Parts: sequence; C-alpha cells; structure tokens
Amino acid sequence: MNDSTTQGTARVLQRLTRALNRHLPAAVGGDRLGVHQARVASRRLREAVPVLSTGLSPSKAHKAMRKIRRLTRALGTVRELDVTLHLLDEFARKDHIPRSAVEDVRAHVLGERARSREVMVERLGRINRKKLNRRLASVCEALDEAEHERWREALASRLLKRAKRLRAAIDEAGQMYAPERLHQVRIASKKLRYGLELAAESGGTGAQPLVRTIKRAQDLLGRLHDQQILQNHVSAVQAEVPGGARQTGAGGADRVRPLETLARHIEEECRRLHGRYVAAVPALKALSAAVPSDVVPLLAHPARRRPLKMTRLRQGYGGQARERQGYGGQARDRQGYGGQGGSREMAQLPRAAGRER
Repeated sequence: MNDSTTQGTARVLQRLTRALNRHLPAAVGGDRLGVHQARVASRRLREAVPVLSTGLSPSKAHKAMRKIRRLTRALGTVRELDVTLHLLDEFARKDHIPRSAVEDVRAHVLGERARSREVMVERLGRINRKKLNRRLASVCEALDEAEHERWREALASRLLKRAKRLRAAIDEAGQMYAPERLHQVRIASKKLRYGLELAAESGGTGAQPLVRTIKRAQDLLGRLHDQQILQNHVSAVQAEVPGGARQTGAGGADRVRPLETLARHIEEECRRLHGRYVAAVPALKALSAAVPSDVVPLLAHPARRRPLKMTRLRQGYGGQARERQGYGGQARDRQGYGGQGGSREMAQLPRAAGRER
C-alpha cells in the first residue's frame, strides 16, 4: 500500500523506538527521569506493536513484545520507589509533618531502591537492545509494505473492550473508599488512555480530546495510588519498631508518634483525593460512552479523501463551502462527532498535580 496512512503508522513506531533508545542509557545509570521516560516509552511500545502489526508476519513482532515486556517489568519497581521518594520530599516541606518520620521512611525507601536498582540493571543487561531494534525496524518495514489496514479494526476492538471495562470498574468501585477497587479503575483508565493515544497518533480523529480528559483522571487516580504505596512503606517502618520499646518508651515512642502523625496525614490525603475522584466519575462515564460513539466508527471506517486534483477543481467552481463540509463529515469532525459538544462535564474534571504514568 505504502500510502500516507501506513507510512504514518510506521513513523509512530519509529518515534516510540527512538524515545526508548534515548532514555534507556540514563535509566541504566539510575537517573530518576530516565527511568520514568524509558518506562513510559516501553509501555507505549507494548500498546503499539501488537496493534500495528495486526495481519503482518507475527514472529518478529512477538519476539519484540517479549523483550519490551521484560523492559517494562525491569523498570517498574525502581520507578515506583522514585515516586515514593518524591512524595516524601513534598511532605518534608510541610511544617506540620514530623521531619524525623519523613527521614525514617526515606531511609527505608532508599534501601529498597538500591536493591531494586541492582536487580533492574542486571535484568536490563540480559536484554539484547540491538536485536530488539532490528525486530522493531522489521515491523516498520512491513507496515510500509502492507496492502491493508487491519490494525484499524484491531485498535477499534481494543478501545471498545477497554471502554466497557472502565465503565464496569467504575460501577464496581462505587463511591466507597476501597483502595483495591480504585486501583482497578486506575488500571482500566490507563489502558484506555494508551489505546486512545495510539488512535490519536495514528490519525484517529476525535481521540485527542478524550486523551486529555482521561489523562487528568488517570493522574488523579495515580496520585491516590502513590499515596497508598507510601502508606505501605510507613507501615513497614512502624513494624520495625520493637513492641517492647513502644510500651516502655525506650526510644521506641520517639519513633512511633511521628510515624503515626505521618500516617494520619497520608490517610487524610487519600480521602481528599478520593472525594475528587467521586466528583469526576460522571465525566469518566461520559468518556467511556464517547469512545464507541465518537472514536471507534471513524477509526474502523475512516472517511476517504478526495484526490488533490479533484479538490482544487471543485474549489475553482465555487465549491469551497461544499468542500469544507463534504465527504465523511469533516465539519462534524471539528465539532467532535456529536460527542464532544456535550463535553462541558468532561472539561470540569479536576486536574491532579500528577505525573505521566
């Protein structure tokens, strides 16, 4: 086929591959931002490769996917600990938080990170990055030569399933503060976001506004999850204080009370973030309904463009207004296919001071 669409999907894959190669050396060196960016690139590749390679020779794509999954897993634990350290920095700047408790937990987390980084470097060292790049390059070449666009149907099907799963997770979570169920909402929103990002980058009109909305929701849920992870580390440090020392006050009480204060403030922050999530639920439900109605139809069955010569000919005969509105509803596209016009609720989704996940 080798048209602009297939070339565009190949460029998406090439761009993600370059991003991974750009950030991976810094990640291996222990740089926090490098770990984060390399993990994001690997997760986006995990989304793109199986979808874009639909209908192509499966062997090289499957082998590339195995290596990409190993990369993501290797980077995951260190990234999570880096986020925990960042939260501790935030608490350290608050006057009402005992500094001794923050430093107590920080020492615990730094020890965990040092051990996890050793494991990460060892795992990354076992991955042949040159071979991974060759396999990804072969997928790009196959995309350039493809005579079909089966990836469109594959991505449309994936988006339908993920939108349905997000709605189910929201319903299961309800309005009660239940960390595990909220975690499932976060995972469902994250997976839908990656699919929508791929649709937007591959020319799926209408996906980009939904990406912005779901990113705000995911940032909010991600920050809530990060606070819960920090709670676990505080609990681990509290468990290190000997029971006898707590009762006798032989140095134990000096550690216990500040840790209890820190734990209480983390719990309060979790409750506050949960309240913001509950307020955002209507917007998330509207988004999950917009995916099958506004994005999937035009992704699976894109409007065909007129040849450039015919377009100019029509414009020469006074057909400019008709051209702006024609063939496939581009004027409707700019309005969001009927789904974004009613997005006032989505626009009011609370913004979280989060990070890209």
